[in-house]
Amino acid sequence: MATDTNSVDSYGFTPATQFTINANQRVRDALPFEDQTDFEESDRGFIATIPSLKVLDNNGKTAWDTAAYQFIEGEAPATVNPSLWRQATLNNKHGLYKIGEGIYQVRGYDLANMTVIEGDNGWLVVDPLTTAETASAAMAFVNEQLGSKPVKALLFTHSHIDHFGGALGILTKEQAASGEIPIIAPSGFMEEATSENIIAGMAMGRRAMYMYGKRLPRSVRGHIGSGLGKEPAYGAFGILEPNTLIEKTGQSLTLDGIRFEFQVVSGTEAPAEFTFFLPEKNAFGGAELVSRTMHNLYTLRGTKVRDALKWSASIDEAIDLLGSTDLYFGSHHWPIWGTENIIQFLENQRDMYKYIHDQSVRMLNQGLTSSEIAEQLALPPALEQSFSNRGYYGTTKHNAKAVYQAYLGWYDANPANLNPLPPETSSVKYVKLMGGSNAVLANAQNAFDQGEYRWVAELLNHLVFAEPENMKAKSLLANTYDQLGYQSESGPWRDVYLTAAYELRHGGPDAGVDIAMMKGVLEHTPIENFLQSMAVRLKGPDAIGEEYLINFTFTDRNENYVVRVENGVLHHRKAEVNAQANATLKLTYDLFIKMAIGEAGIKDTLFSDDLSVEGSTLDLIGFFRLLDKPKGTFNVVTP
Repeated sequence: MATDTNSVDSYGFTPATQFTINANQRVRDALPFEDQTDFEESDRGFIATIPSLKVLDNNGKTAWDTAAYQFIEGEAPATVNPSLWRQATLNNKHGLYKIGEGIYQVRGYDLANMTVIEGDNGWLVVDPLTTAETASAAMAFVNEQLGSKPVKALLFTHSHIDHFGGALGILTKEQAASGEIPIIAPSGFMEEATSENIIAGMAMGRRAMYMYGKRLPRSVRGHIGSGLGKEPAYGAFGILEPNTLIEKTGQSLTLDGIRFEFQVVSGTEAPAEFTFFLPEKNAFGGAELVSRTMHNLYTLRGTKVRDALKWSASIDEAIDLLGSTDLYFGSHHWPIWGTENIIQFLENQRDMYKYIHDQSVRMLNQGLTSSEIAEQLALPPALEQSFSNRGYYGTTKHNAKAVYQAYLGWYDANPANLNPLPPETSSVKYVKLMGGSNAVLANAQNAFDQGEYRWVAELLNHLVFAEPENMKAKSLLANTYDQLGYQSESGPWRDVYLTAAYELRHGGPDAGVDIAMMKGVLEHTPIENFLQSMAVRLKGPDAIGEEYLINFTFTDRNENYVVRVENGVLHHRKAEVNAQANATLKLTYDLFIKMAIGEAGIKDTLFSDDLSVEGSTLDLIGFFRLLDKPKGTFNVVTP
């Protein structure tokens, strides 16, 4: 059983206060914890597991570690919302499961599931996890337990990396290039999969540290899971280009003797996504259209808002297509058996997203702001009492704000919020107006003692931004974030609060996300995406008055791109070599990728034999000096 003490732990995290204990007890009293159906279904079909599974990457670093979560057992400790603890306990189950005739799942080897379907002559693999290391380990376990068979098809249900990043752990580049093995994905998959994080990748990576608790200890006062699963795996990310695209609902394929009927649900949870039915097996592969949690209409790491109406409508369409299907399995979590149970689950998810959408729009039309809507909106009891609709990943509050943002954007129509002072400036004025830092601290401590943690966080945020070296303010704010984290039912909310507390105590990270891990994906990224990324890294103020015309000639592709800097803006277009250019850089795409991920520095590369420069080398260096090099380590909870 997980235990906790009444002292501060080695990371500085404090015990749960009585207010937090009481708040978590109210959650326990409000939900049907006596219902053990999820536990029974998550155990059903269990074949085998590796109790202390640890997967290493090629450098000997840990890519995945189930042993880190062995503390999750028994009743919820005081420092964890009991509903989230229940979800974390269910997500802690890992191993190989037989979920239907010839249908198997590997769960707990990554954030997502890998499904393996037995064909006439081999395996059909659905969603090969996040990294080559975890996918390879999962596939080896399948072959060890069920008998070794070749992979006869690979399916990517959607364009998020936890469902394709491990492709090279299942098939080699040579196998994929042969075209003999079907690689199936929804239309638009490659464009979406390779572009998602290119433009704002550094900011999203830094924010993902908060959302997934990357810097937190795995403990009852730290990260316990992400609601959707345990955590993303970290290793070698890759991708393989599909040779078969699913373009419309109703399209079907027979793969190694198994018939698949597809439903296209692009624009819901992912911009390119499909679900599928296996009619001979009465089974529905729901991808991530539905999950055993409320999902995100907007993710805290930062994404474009997702379409709640389209999401709900696609679930409704799946219900119409369901027929007598008596097995549902998804890209996350555990399956559901029985047609009536599946329909009830789908209807609840369908109505959850539509209720959030419709009621948010109703209230915004009454003039309520996003914060006011989030504070008032609550699901009907029939939806709220379903554990699969609980906010373990997305939440009603931030999904309501996403709906508001989708229709009305960031501005709430109050002119005071049209051009407000930045936090560093306004915070100094607020603290002075409130009587100085000592008065703010005294009031914050009094509010903390009353359990008013949301107010304390708002109050002390001003003081920390006004006086970032005020250790008393940072300490009390960290203690406040502890309690908000302990009370959170959402895994990402818990991680955000506790990461904030960690960084207030220990400072920010020394390094951001290592983009070199993405090399296997970036190798398939269109050149235009990199050049657009280059444009958003141009240091505009420094570029004012500067003019450059540069040819980028990719010798292995016989393609040239003309890049122009003028008026502090970088433009690019695919075109013939411009004879008026300051310089022409001739290189291979592979070398360009190495330069993009930092494996090859521009100064070293310019004087190597791996590329050539025609024209002014000094102008080329001057051009590259105008490009920002974000580290992904910016401050979040301090100025």
